[in-house]
Amino acid sequence: MPRGAVGEAMPFRGNVPFRGKSIRRKIVGLLLVPLLSLTVLWAFATAITGKEAADLLTAAKVSRALGDPAEDVITALQTERRQALVVLATPRPRPGAAPSRARATALTALRRAEGATDQARAALRSGAGRDVRDDMSPAAADWFAAMERRLDRLPALRSQVRADSVPHDAASRTYDAVIEAHIDFLTLLGSVSDAGLEQQRRALVGLGSSREALSRADALFAAASAGEGMDARRLRAFSDHIAERTVLYRTNVAVLPAEDREMFDDYWRGTEARALEDAENAVVLAGPGRAARAVAAARWRTAASTVLADLARLDAEANRRHQDRLDPVATWVLTKAALAGVLGLAALVASVVVSWRTGRGLVRDLRRIGRDAHEASGVRLPAVLRRLAAGEPVDVEAEAPRRDHPDDELGQVGRALNTLERAAVEAAVKQADLRRGVSDVFVNIARRSQVLLHRQLALLDTMERRTDDPDELADLFRLDHLTTRMRRHAEGLVILSGAAPSRQWRRPVRLMDVVRAAVGEVEAYERIEVRRLPALAVQGPAVADLTHLLAELLENATVFSPPHTAVQVVGERVPNGFTLEIHDRGLGMDPDALTEANLGLAEAPEFELSDTDRLGLFVVSRLARRQGVRVSLQPSPYGGTTAVVLLPAALLSDARPAGPSLVEPVELAPRPGPFETPSHERPGDHDEDTPVLPRRVRRTAPAARPAERSAHEAVRDAEDVRARMASLQRGWRRGRADATEHENDTTGITGTTGTTDERDGR
Repeated sequence: MPRGAVGEAMPFRGNVPFRGKSIRRKIVGLLLVPLLSLTVLWAFATAITGKEAADLLTAAKVSRALGDPAEDVITALQTERRQALVVLATPRPRPGAAPSRARATALTALRRAEGATDQARAALRSGAGRDVRDDMSPAAADWFAAMERRLDRLPALRSQVRADSVPHDAASRTYDAVIEAHIDFLTLLGSVSDAGLEQQRRALVGLGSSREALSRADALFAAASAGEGMDARRLRAFSDHIAERTVLYRTNVAVLPAEDREMFDDYWRGTEARALEDAENAVVLAGPGRAARAVAAARWRTAASTVLADLARLDAEANRRHQDRLDPVATWVLTKAALAGVLGLAALVASVVVSWRTGRGLVRDLRRIGRDAHEASGVRLPAVLRRLAAGEPVDVEAEAPRRDHPDDELGQVGRALNTLERAAVEAAVKQADLRRGVSDVFVNIARRSQVLLHRQLALLDTMERRTDDPDELADLFRLDHLTTRMRRHAEGLVILSGAAPSRQWRRPVRLMDVVRAAVGEVEAYERIEVRRLPALAVQGPAVADLTHLLAELLENATVFSPPHTAVQVVGERVPNGFTLEIHDRGLGMDPDALTEANLGLAEAPEFELSDTDRLGLFVVSRLARRQGVRVSLQPSPYGGTTAVVLLPAALLSDARPAGPSLVEPVELAPRPGPFETPSHERPGDHDEDTPVLPRRVRRTAPAARPAERSAHEAVRDAEDVRARMASLQRGWRRGRADATEHENDTTGITGTTGTTDERDGR
């Protein structure tokens, strides 16, 4: 069997798996970055504006709950401080004596002031519930706690004041500290992000501090009027409070809006404010010792209390107007937070929708292009190739129409794929035309060669009939054999070209004659041993193909096995037909080559001009496929390769053929001559009426006849040789005449592609 008939095994190259992620994931990743960025920005803006709105709402809530109560506590503490200092300044009675009327009146006023302070403190604590405390800023919460701690010191201070056990300055500092804690707490309430409004709010708190300075001066003068007078230290403190009040007023009133500023300026230009200022100037100008008597106590009390009450009213009115100015700001902050949330969310949703639609469009276009490419490469092009292989006409415009694509980058890719598909179809059509042209050339050359070979065979037949020389007859017979083999090769070229071979039979032919005819077309025919086969006949249309198929297998069996070994042909019946086994004693084939050769024999692949080392395989596979014969290769029990040919029952018949065999039977004498039947197949092995094909055996030149041989014996030897050769020639003529007659009566059979040469028959 042929070791090189199937060629070297090519490495399998499967589909390379797609590396990396899908285009959908890449597009999602591409769009995910800006979407995440937009989401983060939207969340950040929403959080900032939302926090600002929340802080504003929280500040408004805390301010409403604690602002006014804290102002009331400050006013009550200022009144209590004044009365406490008056009580401390009033002379105490001697032990056991009843208090003076002035002291009793002062103590009564102090108790009323303490009650008012306790009520204001209770209202403040009532407004500072748990929810309000939770809404406070950390700084406000700390100041509120400090404020409560200082308020807790008042009961002890009050007891000391009644007992007259605390110095005047110490009591004043304690009250001052409690009031300052409340003022600082108000500074932390109601802060807003608007710089102008925040500055105005702090200015209003500063005006409250200015009023606190006036209250301290009032308390100091009231104590001096009720007691021992005002020395230089207390007078200096009095003037400092007046100066502090003036500075705080001028500094903070300038920040207020024009309406509020004019309101305060008009008041200080009024009668009540001027009366207070006149009294302050009189006290300061009177000097130490006389300051307490410079202004009557009733006059001072009336002027100071009136101005303090008016300033508290003006501060409250300014705070209300400030709150009115805060409402639009709060509304804008809330609106901005809502807009940031809603518009940002809308922009995010729009971005997601646009990104999703864009990405889906890109994926859809890419899938369409990929689907078109796969359809072109996996469906349309293979169908075109199959139609071209079957010889059908192909219209390029119908198989690869021009498609409309958009002008974007994906459209350019689609047009490029469309152009590539058309180029592939056009190349396939041109290649098919080229192959048909090459096949036509092969058929033309093969037909011409067949005509010449037929003429050469006829000429050889004429020469064989004319010659009487045994040596020349043997040479002519060898030349006839070579010509027969050349005819098989030319017929293989016709099969490769797809045309029908010229040798055809109409009537069945005995299987033994078919095998012998195949043996006769092999160069080393003398090495082939054919075992006796049953009396089966092969249908006429399959005789030529089966003869050629067996000749190819026998040729390769002899070529790829040692020259001193024999090739055996055996056969037996099987349920589906008849099997012929061709055994050689070569080196065999490796498993991969054997598998590939069997695949080629079973599938009958398309012939390629580059596969010149597989011509025999193509010829055998095409002939087997055309006649429904199954050919397989397997390891031989003799160490070589066995070719198993399964002939279907449809090609066989048990009846004897009615017409002549492939060749005329030749009666062989036992005398040695140029040709004789092999020892394993004698004429006696066959029936008398069964024509046989003589086996050609190369013999050595006959020994030289001794000189003493008689002329009669020489003449007898020549006559015997002439008779035997004449019988052989008659058999060849009858076979050729029958083949020629059948060729003229048949229309031809479409063959398959394949050929061989003498060294490579498979």
